[in-house]
Amino acid sequence: MCGRGRRRPGASDATVAGSGGRGFCATTLAVVAVAAAAAVAFLESTAGGIAYAGDGWFHECAKWDAEGGRFLVSTFFGAGVAEVRVGAGTVEERVVVADPDVAGKMSVGLAVDAPMRRILVAYADRPPRFGYAAVGAYDLGSGRRIFLARLDGPGESSFADDVAADENGNVYVTDVMGNKIWKVSPDGEPLLVFKNATFAQRPGTLDNLIGVNGIIYHPNGYLLVIHTTGGDLFKVDPQTGAVSVVKVLGSLKRGDGLVLLSPTRLAVAGMPTRLVDSSDDWQTARVTGRYVGPAHRFASSATVKDGDVYVNHIIGFGLGRKKTHVIAKAVFAPL
Repeated sequence: MCGRGRRRPGASDATVAGSGGRGFCATTLAVVAVAAAAAVAFLESTAGGIAYAGDGWFHECAKWDAEGGRFLVSTFFGAGVAEVRVGAGTVEERVVVADPDVAGKMSVGLAVDAPMRRILVAYADRPPRFGYAAVGAYDLGSGRRIFLARLDGPGESSFADDVAADENGNVYVTDVMGNKIWKVSPDGEPLLVFKNATFAQRPGTLDNLIGVNGIIYHPNGYLLVIHTTGGDLFKVDPQTGAVSVVKVLGSLKRGDGLVLLSPTRLAVAGMPTRLVDSSDDWQTARVTGRYVGPAHRFASSATVKDGDVYVNHIIGFGLGRKKTHVIAKAVFAPL
């Protein structure tokens, strides 16, 4: 026990506590520190991909912009979007979207809507406030705002998290607190709210701390949505809001951002990041691969670049104003 030692003849309690006890504590802490440093060094070595310097500790989402040859990342407390261009030397982010009307909020999920040439961004309140929710659309080339749509209702708690667009330009935003999906028209008009009891498959607070989260539009005309703490994958009709549960063989608990590699293969970012395959149009599916990577940084989103999956990690590290952030190239171990 720290602070306690064996009494020597004639020694006082203070002498006992201040000798062997302190030495034991110092040695134990040193061993723990070395072990922790070794563990972090090992996890960092598994990252691969891209490391870059950016402002702030947290960057929630990263998506590949094929047209621009860059990653776009949400800067979280910075309430904006930055670009990361891979090149020689030190890679630094450059802010490309900084909307003054969301200053003081958080930029969370983002999507590159390539057919409409837009960047879509989900905005949320800073904790402990959970009121404001919005989605913004910005020109992919210039960053000029196309629309900014408020989503939250009077007096309701919400947290807009992830965003996706369908082939017609309609936008869908998940609310991890309210367990619902907002639908917005291509020009920024709120249309519908999909709130369905099916989204809560398990009773109790622990399984519903973080509700519907990652979202992606499937080319066959429906949405795939993950419930983070419950681990359930849902198939949602974007016209009616009808919800069905995809029966998945394997666990998707702690799943976050989604990306489709093909109509039959999905990557689910999280702890760990998983590959999921379906052969029946996502009535059923099976977890077929797993990637852990730098788990201490917490994987939060996934994107595809040149056929490979890249996983954004929300936590940056460093002592200065600029933190080192990682977008890791995932190498999946088959299951």
